[in-house]
Amino acid sequence: MPASLRQLRVFLAVARHESYTRAAEELHLTQPAVFAQVKQLEDRLGHPLFERIGKKMFLTEAGKVTAQGARESLDAVERMHMRLADMRGLRQGKLNLAIVSTAQYFLPRLLGSFCDANPGIEVALMVTNRQTVLERLSRNEDDLCILGTPPEGLDVIATAIADNPLVILARHDHPLVGSRNIPPERVAREPFVLREPGSGTRLAAERFFRARGLTLPMRMELGSNEAIKQAVIGGLGLAALSRDTLALEGQTGQLKVLDVDGFPLLRQWQVAYPRGKHLSVVAQAFLDHLVAHAQQAVESGARAPAPA
Repeated sequence: MPASLRQLRVFLAVARHESYTRAAEELHLTQPAVFAQVKQLEDRLGHPLFERIGKKMFLTEAGKVTAQGARESLDAVERMHMRLADMRGLRQGKLNLAIVSTAQYFLPRLLGSFCDANPGIEVALMVTNRQTVLERLSRNEDDLCILGTPPEGLDVIATAIADNPLVILARHDHPLVGSRNIPPERVAREPFVLREPGSGTRLAAERFFRARGLTLPMRMELGSNEAIKQAVIGGLGLAALSRDTLALEGQTGQLKVLDVDGFPLLRQWQVAYPRGKHLSVVAQAFLDHLVAHAQQAVESGARAPAPA
């Protein structure tokens, strides 16, 4: 008998978590029920799908083939349901997004307007670091991924959807606040609070200073933008962050953008998915929504009067 969709979903949950217990928690099933579903799938396919080495689970070669086929099959079924709903004039389905943490400062506004126009859509949004987004992108685990720097070494389609300027931040009473055209050499003498290795903002900042023969003296390394902003407010150093992270700073005024030569670094937010991926109706609609917003922003900028 062919494998059931339920078995494929359970199998993929176990493969994703590398654990029957965590898969059971996600699926709201008992651990024996999850184990039984996977065992039935193995019996139907005639191959073991997992092997245990020490305390860790790994996919067998047959498991890797099955995982790819399961994702393709479930994606096809989801696309079928979405297209049928679209034919009825009811855009429905689920949208799976993975975004780097900095994107949380601008994406919810765009996602909100999209969901207002399409109330039947369910959204699963994962906010994480760049490395995890790249891993998920390479495994085709989401409909769309949003990050700041186009991924290297991955065959993906990436589309720019919004500006993402990188600025140098200081505490409001820092001696450099108010100075004009600060040389990068002067800034590089200050201690910096940086994101974790692999972060897009950190990579961009380090690349800028490295091109000028400079190295940023790191005082502290933190894994979130909010923690970095608090560290800067606490006087621990300067920071290089996306200007989007200042969305709520007008209430306090504790952080100031320094006027550094070469900054802001002009970057863009990218929406990416693996080349060859068949986007669902919902994913394509959201991608169109993002691209349309980007075009409106460009047109608004072109219509804005030049500064006096």
